[in-house]
Amino acid sequence: MTTATKTKKAPFPTADVELVLRDELTQAAEVEAAIQGTTLPASPAAAAVAAVRLDSLGVVDLLCALEPVLGFTPKDATVRTGGYGSIQDALDHLMPRLEAQWRKQGAKGCE
Repeated sequence: MTTATKTKKAPFPTADVELVLRDELTQAAEVEAAIQGTTLPASPAAAAVAAVRLDSLGVVDLLCALEPVLGFTPKDATVRTGGYGSIQDALDHLMPRLEAQWRKQGAKGCE
């Protein structure tokens, strides 16, 4: 008689992904604000909702920073065409899509 053991996949690393993504988005927003001649608020909460344009191509570039956390580089299609109006806008759009890609990768046996 053989016993089949189910391997339980680890949960999506939400906190780690958000930490890396928020840091990358904040750096991009600081650069964009400087180009516009403004600065982001000092408070991370206020900076997250500050109106600053985050270009879609720039956001695609920063997805590479997630590879060590996710085990793969997210697809470019994760990013909304036209970009985002704030850090929080980007996080709200990207996090569920990143989790979906992560689950799909796991279903294929890739982690």
